[in-house]
Amino acid sequence: MKIDLRSDTVTKPTQGMLQAIMHAQTGDDVYKEDPTVNELERRVADLFGMDSALFFPTGSMANQAAIKLHTQPGEQLICDKWAHVYNYEGGGVSFNSGVSCKLVDGTRGMITAQQVQESINPPDFYHSPLTTLVCLENTTNKGGGACYDFAEIEKIKTVCDHNKLGLHLDGARLMNALVATGEDPKKYGKVFDTISLCFSKGLGTPLGTVLVGSDTLMEKAIRVRKILGGGMRQIGFMAAAGIYALDHHIDRLAEDHRKATEISEVLANCAYVANVEPTETNIVIFYLQETLSEEKFMKDMEAKGIRLSDMGQGKLRIVTHLDYTDNMHDTMLTTLTNYA
Repeated sequence: MKIDLRSDTVTKPTQGMLQAIMHAQTGDDVYKEDPTVNELERRVADLFGMDSALFFPTGSMANQAAIKLHTQPGEQLICDKWAHVYNYEGGGVSFNSGVSCKLVDGTRGMITAQQVQESINPPDFYHSPLTTLVCLENTTNKGGGACYDFAEIEKIKTVCDHNKLGLHLDGARLMNALVATGEDPKKYGKVFDTISLCFSKGLGTPLGTVLVGSDTLMEKAIRVRKILGGGMRQIGFMAAAGIYALDHHIDRLAEDHRKATEISEVLANCAYVANVEPTETNIVIFYLQETLSEEKFMKDMEAKGIRLSDMGQGKLRIVTHLDYTDNMHDTMLTTLTNYA
């Protein structure tokens, strides 16, 4: 039995999703004539109560497009030091938009309104980059699937409005946050200028992210997508997977959260584990005792058919997902408990 817990991106389409893909109505999306893509975009816009949506092949491209929509070269965005847009998008912030990042030392990937306020460069001081955008991430990846307190997001929005800054949400795992907190997605649509929602993580599609925002911003998004190489043709096959995920894969995220919590609880009672970070959704972050190297532990797990992620600096990551079965879970818990 192979157990791959490196990421929730390793999932394969379910039989139901494959059927939806096979029977999708398609057209040429470059001409905006793909009915299934148009339907997915409409549904996501309605979900958040926002004006407009656009389908992208990847989450990174959607985030990069959003940053481009909000900024001009030479400007600066504010984000946490662990933010995906800074750490895991190939330097796209500078390459695609000519923008720098003001990194904030937040908590588990989350920043506060006060930190945002303190990070804004004086707009009349031309020696420093002009601050124009704040990027948040919910849930946080390197922060172990942590969920923002929405009240803090509202405070950040107030700071952004007062200083005329855009506010973008990297919502790669936003559905995990919504399931964990029970929040209404329309609350997010009222606060953020743009939101990217990824379908290829917890929602289990082969690819796809939808960017939503106001008509004013999004009317330029299709041009930016084209420049980034994201113009697609009969992509309705993948949009059909996204629609299927909206209908069938949201509520089940609670199961992933439960399994992650149970893994976290087992690890907390293992003598070879030094620390386990709080587990709120489907990501478990833990650290080993100094007497056990990450390399040895990873090799031992691999020999038992279990794959994890080493994020560096002693940080190991486990991510539960829809292909992680109950039998796999039992094996995983037993293996961790009996590891010596």
